[in-house]
Amino acid sequence: MFVVTLRFAENKTKAPDFMQGHNEWIARGFADGVFLLTGSLAPGLGGAILADGMSRSGLEERLLDDPFVAEGIVSPEILEIDPGRTDERLAFLKA
Repeated sequence: MFVVTLRFAENKTKAPDFMQGHNEWIARGFADGVFLLTGSLAPGLGGAILADGMSRSGLEERLLDDPFVAEGIVSPEILEIDPGRTDERLAFLKA
């Protein structure tokens, strides 16, 4: 499982021009079953993704397809997590 942060970079001002493509990229991640959660980093720092079901190298390739990453609008960071203990509501994450 991975937590991905997408922190705004120098080209942040170009975000509105690529928002539709970024949102379509996110929708594909959910449709493929890879993205479990997406959201904003407050206050206005960028975004975050909880991803599962693929290798780190596969996720790195997927990130390159995000228009925000490709255009230097955000800088991605991947943190890998091996869930050890979860609340019962999140038990599926340990599977």
